[in-house]
Amino acid sequence: MSRVWTRAEVAARCRADDAAIVIDNVVYDITSFIGEHPGGPEVLLANVGRDASKCFHDVGHSDAALEWRATFRAGEIAADERWEELGPRRDPPPEPPPPFTLRSLLDAALPPLAMAAAALALYWGVLS
Repeated sequence: MSRVWTRAEVAARCRADDAAIVIDNVVYDITSFIGEHPGGPEVLLANVGRDASKCFHDVGHSDAALEWRATFRAGEIAADERWEELGPRRDPPPEPPPPFTLRSLLDAALPPLAMAAAALALYWGVLS
């Protein structure tokens, strides 16, 4: 069973040697992670003891980061203190571009080449 936290309990854990944050109503104990954060410790230290949902979602994180985050899960915010989550937890990955083929090259190059040829034909026809 997951521990239930109040926001006051999280706010009390606002030091580098005792740090917790909230992301989407989930509490994370990040004390051991502060020095390992790829973005540097400053970003975490600026958010310890607070709800960091907006900051977390604004930056965006890889799938590996989301999996890593789960290892620091310490519980959830009490039901009566929950805030609205800030949108989708993860944007769907973009679709890969279509493969480069001769057909795609022709589709991209033929219209401007045809227009250039027509312009040259008109230009040479005017000069004759």
